[in-house]
Amino acid sequence: MRPALLLPVLLLTLACSSKLERAKAEDLIRKAYPVVVPVTVPEKASAEKGSPEHLRLVSLRESLDKSGWFDSSVSAEGARESFTFRLKPSAPKDIKAAPKGFSMPAAEAVFVRAVRMEPTREGARVTYEIRLDKPTAQFPIFQSLHPDARIGQSKQRHATFERKRGSWELTGTDEAFRKAE
Repeated sequence: MRPALLLPVLLLTLACSSKLERAKAEDLIRKAYPVVVPVTVPEKASAEKGSPEHLRLVSLRESLDKSGWFDSSVSAEGARESFTFRLKPSAPKDIKAAPKGFSMPAAEAVFVRAVRMEPTREGARVTYEIRLDKPTAQFPIFQSLHPDARIGQSKQRHATFERKRGSWELTGTDEAFRKAE
């Protein structure tokens, strides 16, 4: 084979058989971060007295009462208690109405690093870490619902990649939160 034809054939062979590089995967995933970690406050909720759910609602009510952003009330119905939460007009504007309640940003989750890369039939699957970061004033409310949550805590997520037209593309992640604005 002539040297002039060898170089294009070699480059084409390398391009077709190349694996997804960690740096490339991290760059593509990083574009989707940071994401907002919201806390959702129900408009109404009830639970049996003494149950774990009841204890969470009591803790949520205490946190909301401390914030001064919500009016709350409790009514007993036999062995159950019903909690009602109403947003005050003086509450911060980033607290928004949500289906069956209110949603507000509690923190951000930021991309940390790719942990593991596995080839698949379609392309590659990457396991990566995110870290809870930048708490807002509503973070104590989030912690009342999720007592194990700590700033700096890491969680794993997964991303899928496919090779399209000679380059790697991020085709999806299992991230449940939306991008920070």
